[in-house]
Amino acid sequence: MELEKLNEIEKATWVNRKEILRLGMVMLFIVGIILYVGSRGQVSHMLIIAAIIGGYMAINIGANDVANNVGPAVGSRALTMAGAIAIAAVFEASGALLAGGDVVSTIKKGIIDPANIGSTDVFIWLMMAALLAGALWLNFATAIGAPVSTTHSIVGGVLGAGVAAGGWDVVNWVTMGKIAASWVISPVIGGIIAALFLYLIKRTITYKKDMLLAARRMVPILIAIMALVFSTYLALKGLKKIWEIDISMALMIGTGVAAIIYGISRPWVERKAKVISNDKHGINQLFTIPLIFAAALLSFAHGANDVANSIGPLAAINEALTTGDITAKASIPLWVMMIGAIGIALGLALYGPKLIKTVGTEITKLDQKRAFCVALSAAITVIIATQFGLPVSSTHIAVGAIFGVGFLREYLKASYAKMIEQIHLHHLDRDEALVEKFLEEFRSATIEDKSNMLQQLKEHSAVADLSKKERRSLKRVYRHELVKRSALLKIVAAWIITVPVSAVLAAMLFYMMRGMMLP
Repeated sequence: MELEKLNEIEKATWVNRKEILRLGMVMLFIVGIILYVGSRGQVSHMLIIAAIIGGYMAINIGANDVANNVGPAVGSRALTMAGAIAIAAVFEASGALLAGGDVVSTIKKGIIDPANIGSTDVFIWLMMAALLAGALWLNFATAIGAPVSTTHSIVGGVLGAGVAAGGWDVVNWVTMGKIAASWVISPVIGGIIAALFLYLIKRTITYKKDMLLAARRMVPILIAIMALVFSTYLALKGLKKIWEIDISMALMIGTGVAAIIYGISRPWVERKAKVISNDKHGINQLFTIPLIFAAALLSFAHGANDVANSIGPLAAINEALTTGDITAKASIPLWVMMIGAIGIALGLALYGPKLIKTVGTEITKLDQKRAFCVALSAAITVIIATQFGLPVSSTHIAVGAIFGVGFLREYLKASYAKMIEQIHLHHLDRDEALVEKFLEEFRSATIEDKSNMLQQLKEHSAVADLSKKERRSLKRVYRHELVKRSALLKIVAAWIITVPVSAVLAAMLFYMMRGMMLP
């Protein structure tokens, strides 16, 4: 009896022990930052404080934003949670260190004019307030399980602190208007593209009688499209800070890579098709390896681009303290980049699973086909947005793509239910066995045959002219909700308030810092 009580007590305290372990790892990282930055000769206390805040921001980016890259792969069970964290941590850090660049913009997205900032001290307080506000908001969003944009968090911070420091005229409101428009544009585009690819897969593979035959023809093409898109995406975004090229060159590189990948994937699919089942479960297995590559490449590009959200303001503060000037571009020392890379990897490993589960499983059910469409949509949308100069968020795109896949499934389920209801209505007063036989043939038919069967049924049925009551019943077909509305409302609400909350918080922090620092 006493042993059982001890086991219960041990289980009850395990959660607290894990939380203490996480907190201990974070504190160890922060202490490491203090010791390293403090050991670099004569450094300002402001730089040490800024480095701590930058590390805190990097941890929160890893905890929240990285989930978009690996969440669909985990939700579809193409990757285990541990495997996803390991891949994302390695490729996020690699992207930051290898392709993060050696210069970063001091004012994210150009939303305020540095020339309107009064002095170097004011600029430093502004950057610190913006960085801390963005980190605090990300921390809160992660705690409630809401995937939000880290870019928008830091943009809101710079906006609020900038207005507090220099007034309303300091802000570039045209740029802010574009960012606000991206709240709607990026998830909608991501959702539409993901839904179109999923519908393409359904029409060309899973709606066919011989799925394996259709898959042997289509899957290599889809993998080649993925290779084209991701090669272009990496050339334009992931490597842009070490190799600047235009869209035409990026597409040429992508086309060459796609041709090579098609040649490799076609015999691989042929071999795989011989050992898998001729059903949806078997077809899903063909998308597992491409999904793993997609998660790795998305993580690499994210690390290369979004590391600037954590270390950009820190680099700006370091530049201002070193030179005494406010510049539009700041060099990134290796130690600053390391803080961003290690912080993102640590935040992902310690706190990332919560948001990975939210993105992967709590919005809609994902399998490998659907997750493949989400990953493909994320890369395509970023490419399109880049060419039109739209400041889109990778978080909004990925989550919008998941919603698009879910809503397409809802529509197709409802349409199929209406077809079945029509068949029942056209077979009123018929023999039950005949109805079941017709339904069995209908379920196994291709999409084209289904359409022909319904048309013939309407033309030859004795009750083809349905009564008003029967027509009303078709409109009341049971509608499956395959997207969790509570998740939709929570995420959209978090997106809408990200910039305003970060801005207000940053303004408050700026006034507090200025009040403490002024004599």
